[in-house]
Amino acid sequence: MALVLLAFGLALGGGGAVLAASGGSLYYLLTGVACILSGVLLWRGDARGVWIYAAMLVWTVAWSIWEVGFSGWPLAPRLIAPFVLAALLLLPSIRRLPAGRSAPWRIHGWATFTGALVMALVLGGLAHTLGDASELPALRRGVQAQAPGALPQPLATIDRDDWQAYGNDQGGTRFSPLDQINTSNVNRLTKVWEAKMEATVPGEMNALQVTPIMIGDTLYACDGNNGVHAFEAETGRVRWRRNVSGGQPPSGKPCRGVAYYKVPNAQGLCAERIFAPSHNPTLAALDARTGELCPGFGKNGLVTLQEGIAPYPHGLFYVSSAPQVIRGKVVVGGGIPDGQYWGGPSGVIRAFDAVTGELAWAFDAGVPDRIGAPSDGQVYTPSLPNSWAPISADEQLGLVYMPMGGATPDAYGGQRRPFDDDIGSAVVALDAETGRMRWRFQTTHHDIWDYDVASQPTLANLPTPEGVRPALIQPTKRGEIFVLDRETGKPIKTVRELPAPQGGIAEGERLSPTQPESSDLPAFREPDLREKDMWGMTPLDQLYCRIEFKRSRYEGMFTPVTLNKTIVIAPGSMGGINWNGISLDADRGIMIVNWTQVPDRLELITREESTRRNFQIAPGLDAGGQTDQPMLGTPYGAYRTQFLSPLGSPCTAPPWGLIAGVDLVSGKVLWSKPFGTGRDIGPLKLGVRTMLPITIGTPTAGGAVTTRGGLVFIGGAAEHTFRALDTATGRELWSSRLTTSANATPMTYRNPVSGRQFVVVAEGGRPAYGTKPGTKLIAFALPAKQE
Repeated sequence: MALVLLAFGLALGGGGAVLAASGGSLYYLLTGVACILSGVLLWRGDARGVWIYAAMLVWTVAWSIWEVGFSGWPLAPRLIAPFVLAALLLLPSIRRLPAGRSAPWRIHGWATFTGALVMALVLGGLAHTLGDASELPALRRGVQAQAPGALPQPLATIDRDDWQAYGNDQGGTRFSPLDQINTSNVNRLTKVWEAKMEATVPGEMNALQVTPIMIGDTLYACDGNNGVHAFEAETGRVRWRRNVSGGQPPSGKPCRGVAYYKVPNAQGLCAERIFAPSHNPTLAALDARTGELCPGFGKNGLVTLQEGIAPYPHGLFYVSSAPQVIRGKVVVGGGIPDGQYWGGPSGVIRAFDAVTGELAWAFDAGVPDRIGAPSDGQVYTPSLPNSWAPISADEQLGLVYMPMGGATPDAYGGQRRPFDDDIGSAVVALDAETGRMRWRFQTTHHDIWDYDVASQPTLANLPTPEGVRPALIQPTKRGEIFVLDRETGKPIKTVRELPAPQGGIAEGERLSPTQPESSDLPAFREPDLREKDMWGMTPLDQLYCRIEFKRSRYEGMFTPVTLNKTIVIAPGSMGGINWNGISLDADRGIMIVNWTQVPDRLELITREESTRRNFQIAPGLDAGGQTDQPMLGTPYGAYRTQFLSPLGSPCTAPPWGLIAGVDLVSGKVLWSKPFGTGRDIGPLKLGVRTMLPITIGTPTAGGAVTTRGGLVFIGGAAEHTFRALDTATGRELWSSRLTTSANATPMTYRNPVSGRQFVVVAEGGRPAYGTKPGTKLIAFALPAKQE
């Protein structure tokens, strides 16, 4: 026991000295000294070592509660290990050690310790209350007790029983008018079939992130290996599978959806067609009934998207999101992995004739007056900001809405051109007929933090004091949600420009003096970080995180990226709100938002240092996700990773993932709570699961669906569980265990043959969160009625 205390004390004391020297808390240094002294006395057989440890335990309790109050997860690493050691100090062999006092003194001593512990609880709680009274998280302000009733006019008119597009409708509401499954009977929901997405070419399947569409009586879905699949909607039986790679190998990128189009006045082969992307990348058109490639579309059913793109390594240009079909045209963007090189593939946005595959227009912000393809020998503008997220459209207005990322590389913007800064991290409205830009709204100016607009814009008809206005709701990785007039791009809900931190940047870089904030809606992110917000599975884990935080530069969300100095970025590159977007109950005006709050760490280094560290382009599966970002063609490289402890847990306390319901009209939060338990995750470096079904709030990936039945269906969490919540209250009404996590957005439909409502989700897993890859679609329904 003495050796344990000595080792623990040396680690705490040594790390505590480093932390104190960095301007951090003195607690760890003082506690380490106390543990060392306690260990020395116990080694000598002196029970006073127990009382020194007891005194340390008292101030540990007071200090812990002063810092974080009575919040369970933040207290856990501060108190569990010290109290476990305290329990060991009560072993009989230690209790029999001489203390130079009589037994009554011992009894009196324990009474004194107990009283001191109670006083520590009271004083710590009082100090915390006085110190943090004004630091309530934004989402806790203005919470309403009651959700709104049905709106006089729905936010969107959706009257179909199927699921025709990635977000159900062109506007991405993810709302279904079905109510066969509702709050009164959802507890009877049961799994009715599962469909395996078998590989269409030899090789391992990667994790699914797809949301199927449902047309007629058939489901259509894609996988991350260039495969497209059709399933019978009632049973999940395979109708056809097709590989659309054109002979090229997959690059490991996900495929999140396909699109549907019915050719006017056509019959026979390809009268109804499915559009799907592949990793080449290509755009494929397939007959919806047979899966055959449409011979009249492009070249044998395929349109190459590499045409006009500067040469690049395989995997550095791809399409992961579903195409969008509007006014007889198929619109696609393209993804370009972060941090690779300047001069890489263009982020050009293109539209193709949905029947012939001919290029209808191209939006190249570097050459805005050119609508067609570049002339022979020329290419679309390299390193242009790209649009990799799901797309929305308004058929009546004739506008297509493109959520934009930044110009690569992300961490250095000194070489960006004026048109890069105009459209980077913005939502852009393009004319569906010509591709000309009608308006743009930028959510982050000169983005060097990877705050892409990663979510599909959601379209709604929003009641305002001036009447109903056509609105566009744009979530962002920053956790800000901007509400704009989708005809003009002007804010409907107030947007303020606030001062942003300045200074300390690399040569050639520049910063925007202000950044926009949507002040009428809550911000879906953690408050600004402080040293006491650092976390870990153990006190030593937490100490490491505190040291690294104090050594890093952190000035809030827009901390300037600094040469040879690590900065902390919160929200991190996962958001905030990522590609899962939001779901909108169109009847009640309730917006469902799930988001993640795990910070990143970023270090900008010189070209010489990145060469010494052997930073190289990582094509294929790893491109954009690796920590070493070479940023070739610039003066710098970058090292970026999530801010994790040595055991692989986030350096900030749970919850890391949350879900909320918001009254979109008033902007008030109806309910908000951590989302997901810790049973299927654990420290990444240990590779073990905690098996604890206790709500912790895991990181999320994959969004929600709302229904007229008053339900929210969502997987999303890093947990093998699919759930149904009450839209109005957030209360969990039903759940089902899966074989891995469902990190994709679900969908729902009514099969016209049986009349049953089904809910389907991809059981895809997410290895980055510690859940294994999956390859199945899982369908749930109420038990069939007996004849």
